[in-house]
Amino acid sequence: MMGLPLPARIRAVLTVMVLSLGLSACGINNVPTLEEQAKSAWSEVQNQYQRRADLIPNLVETVKGFARQEQEVLTQVTEARARASQIQVDASTVTDPEQFRRFQEAQNQLSGALGRLLATVERYPELKSNANFLALQSQLEGTENRIAVARRDYIEAVRAYNTELRTIPGRWIAAIVYPEAEPMQTFTATAGAERPPEVKF
Repeated sequence: MMGLPLPARIRAVLTVMVLSLGLSACGINNVPTLEEQAKSAWSEVQNQYQRRADLIPNLVETVKGFARQEQEVLTQVTEARARASQIQVDASTVTDPEQFRRFQEAQNQLSGALGRLLATVERYPELKSNANFLALQSQLEGTENRIAVARRDYIEAVRAYNTELRTIPGRWIAAIVYPEAEPMQTFTATAGAERPPEVKF
């Protein structure tokens, strides 16, 4: 380009600019943009599940102080939390169906164990009025709501990304420019998922 006369250089620069604008207008950046949005939404899901996991030891200890005879339920919650913490799905493995299934299953088992623990609380009026327990209940309830919102946002971000990979021209652009792009996994409905989890005491 250096050896070209000035008008030819200007034409070459203008051509590059027009091509760049044309490529950006045709959606060449949609795949990585939507992928990053989905990964960001996944990070928020992980944050909220971690927040829940962090609340559980205090919850278990508080219940244990009032209801030692509920050892089996307390053990189930502790073990379910350990299993859920062992299975990690980060942004690099969110495209792996088996790993994602295992993650969701472990989180569902933890939700079930928590539900059983919270159901036992009904038998202990003094525990239901304990200030520490009430604070934990409020935090857990808020966290369950945030998990539901984070999952919803993630599902929507993945829907947009996966749709881009499957439709024209996104499918062509991904095949040529982003061949490593793979559809991401999303949550599947579980029994009772049509109702939000209840954390009432």
